[in-house]
Amino acid sequence: MITKTGIVATLGPATEDQDRIRQLIEAGVTTFRLNFSHGDRQTHGALLENIRQAAKKFPHAVAVMGDLCGPKIRTGRIEPDGGIITEGSQVILTAQEIVGTPQRFSISYPNLIEDVQIGQRILLDDGSLVLQAESKEKGILRCKALVGGPLYSRKGVNLPDTDLSIPAITPYDWQWVDWAVENDLDYLALSFVQQAEEVIRLKQSLVEKGSSIKVVSKIEKPRAVENLESIIHASDAVLVARGDLGVEMAAAEVPLIQKRITRLCRRFGKPVIVATQVLQSMIEHPWPTRAEVSDIANAVMDFADAVMLSGETAVGKYPLEAVRVISQVCGKTEAYMDTSNLPRPPIETDPGLHDLSVIARSVAQMVDEIECALVAVGTKTGATARLLSKARIDVPILSFCPNPRMNRQISMHYGVLSILCPLMQDLHEFTAYMESCILQNGWARKGQRIVILPGRDLMPGRDSQAVILHTLPESDLQV
Repeated sequence: MITKTGIVATLGPATEDQDRIRQLIEAGVTTFRLNFSHGDRQTHGALLENIRQAAKKFPHAVAVMGDLCGPKIRTGRIEPDGGIITEGSQVILTAQEIVGTPQRFSISYPNLIEDVQIGQRILLDDGSLVLQAESKEKGILRCKALVGGPLYSRKGVNLPDTDLSIPAITPYDWQWVDWAVENDLDYLALSFVQQAEEVIRLKQSLVEKGSSIKVVSKIEKPRAVENLESIIHASDAVLVARGDLGVEMAAAEVPLIQKRITRLCRRFGKPVIVATQVLQSMIEHPWPTRAEVSDIANAVMDFADAVMLSGETAVGKYPLEAVRVISQVCGKTEAYMDTSNLPRPPIETDPGLHDLSVIARSVAQMVDEIECALVAVGTKTGATARLLSKARIDVPILSFCPNPRMNRQISMHYGVLSILCPLMQDLHEFTAYMESCILQNGWARKGQRIVILPGRDLMPGRDSQAVILHTLPESDLQV
């Protein structure tokens, strides 16, 4: 069974060897995430090589996404490591690096004093501790502890009320951008985006470097939610980063923001990934909670393009089992959706792709009324496959593309299984290759019907679009 919702898996110590990566692909992973917050170039180079070697064993594409760190803010060194901040006590913060105490310590944000305004909150250790700025003096910020507790060195800091003046891409990140270009990655995830201009800057830099890497914007700050539509328009894909988003905003708002993001991404035809604590319990346990299963099913019913695992596959005890759980939940939920006649979301299309968009919606209608196993698409640019994905049709989309990079990038889109193929000369050659590939891999059975969109380049005269209802042959075929 081909599931339409993709699975993104983060690699780490639990999944770094080639055999384990191969098992993850077999279980349903379509994209691997390299988290640049951990590890060096040598480590990620070895992971990338293992991904590419493992992927060679499969007929479909596997994409790689690098995740830039962004301006991650942390507490400085505190001695003794592990002191208590008492609720109601005064705490002094400084941007100057010092060896501190729980009552006076540094924050690794150079513009701390200038950017944080009186009355704004400072959250420590994923929101476990909450400070409020009360006054400023030369080089220090005096705060009151609203919520106390234990504090340790190098813990994360969130500034939910503050507009950060530091750019989303740090000098350290630019080094990883260069590495991603040199190593031909497919996607780069941009952390702590606040406005569309930051996305545009990264995309322009990639173009200047001669790279066609796609940019994924991570929505994890209130400012990003305020600028959501412009950020989505500027991005190639979007990631709902529920971790930092849940720290910086009220927890009750996060599900609604997730639904708003997925709805807008469907409308604009941008892939959307739902991430963070998807199967958090499976870091330690071999089975999920019922709430986690419901969370995955909810993302599927919202037509998310993919769900992402972080610690579950990077450091968890049961990475393979976690992927299998997602695959099973996606398969069951999609089967329910296919028989429920759910309304398709409204979509907007680039005027230049109007005709192709109309054809994609017509194919969706065909699939509703004519029993068929899948839709096979011949594409060079990926446009037809993306538009079919945007239409959220009820059967899998097999995209046959001769461009390796484009082939991998298309696999991020909902419902698309992308296959690298040779450059075809005519419709007969494409049909023979496509039939053989489908039957050999068991994606459909002999005698089943499929819909074919061969692409304009394969049609006589090269100036026609075609939608073909085709029956797979009963006899065995060889390419």
